[in-house]
Amino acid sequence: MASSEAHVPRDNYLLASLGHVGQQRIFPHLQCVEMPLGKVLYESGDALRHVYFPADCIVSLLYVLESGASAEISVVGNEGLIGIALFMGGETTLSRALVESAGTAYRLSGQLLKDEFHKSAELQLLLLRYTQSVITQMAQTAVCNRHHSLEQQLCRWLLRSLDRLSSSQLTMTQERIAGMLGVRRESVTSAAGKLQKLGAIEYHRGKITVLDRPQLESLCCECYAVVKKETDRLLQPVGCELANHSGRRHIRAVLC
Repeated sequence: MASSEAHVPRDNYLLASLGHVGQQRIFPHLQCVEMPLGKVLYESGDALRHVYFPADCIVSLLYVLESGASAEISVVGNEGLIGIALFMGGETTLSRALVESAGTAYRLSGQLLKDEFHKSAELQLLLLRYTQSVITQMAQTAVCNRHHSLEQQLCRWLLRSLDRLSSSQLTMTQERIAGMLGVRRESVTSAAGKLQKLGAIEYHRGKITVLDRPQLESLCCECYAVVKKETDRLLQPVGCELANHSGRRHIRAVLC
């Protein structure tokens, strides 16, 4: 159990974006839990029982092949949640959810989230917009992995991780990075070495420190900026106004 004094539900963007009524209905059912590095939240094909709202951890969603090889398809930090298949009706997913950076998260019963999703137009709109941002990330990652160099992919991965951390340092072995990117460890060693020689990063004993973020952004391909721009657009604060007109309920989204 993680300390409830260290974090509050509003450390997660989706939870913070809920209106007063939505927070009153959901917050009492949240459980603050520790998310240690390397913890597997669920495997491919598992029935999902809970969703997780990261407070300061990062969770990687990986697609794992029969051979055991894997590649990251999306990453989730305090902007989102793990377990979108629950409210989308799938109940299970083909990905593995692995804690990439340790921290804490808020766990919620999947059934409770589904019930609230169908009751609350505000929550429904918020989660659907978040799901669209995840789809964007997955699509751009697929294109990036096919058309851009490993150095560019590594820059994208580092920048995406930095956006979800409060510091410029990541604890990550080259072997684990290789698993995220779906390449050989030696390839990551070579790519990280090039970035280190350029002065963009420093890598030592499983710790990566970003020394020059602007340079990292200049070395990166277009994919990082494309995803960030679209995610920022979709996850602007959303208010949901309900009005009854001629016995019909209409929903209007208001972007602040």
